[in-house]
Amino acid sequence: MSELNKFMTWTFTEEVPVPDSIKDILIAGETATTAYKTIRDVAVVTNKRLIIADRQGLTGKKIEIYTIPFKSIVMYSSENGGTFDINSELELWTRAGRFKLNLNKKVDVRKLDKIIAEAIL
Repeated sequence: MSELNKFMTWTFTEEVPVPDSIKDILIAGETATTAYKTIRDVAVVTNKRLIIADRQGLTGKKIEIYTIPFKSIVMYSSENGGTFDINSELELWTRAGRFKLNLNKKVDVRKLDKIIAEAIL
């Protein structure tokens, strides 16, 4: 499990429009609510899950998609940025392990906090 956690950290740099390409992987009754730019890709929050694309290799043609279903989250924590540490953090504890989202100062941690709370509570 500790090996899994080393790789399950992402950074969201800013909120962006939801890409049209996400429609290809949404299921019936699922709607995309918001999207965030990551280092090389995009993460999309839906009413059912968090979807994170991870481009790999030099060309970025290979894309791995991570899905964290909200129903698998058993606990989460959020931390807003402070005076010296301007980035916020969101940690998700799931049945598969712990995931960490680093949020740039351009990302509203409380908005994301509310989306997750509404989905899992």
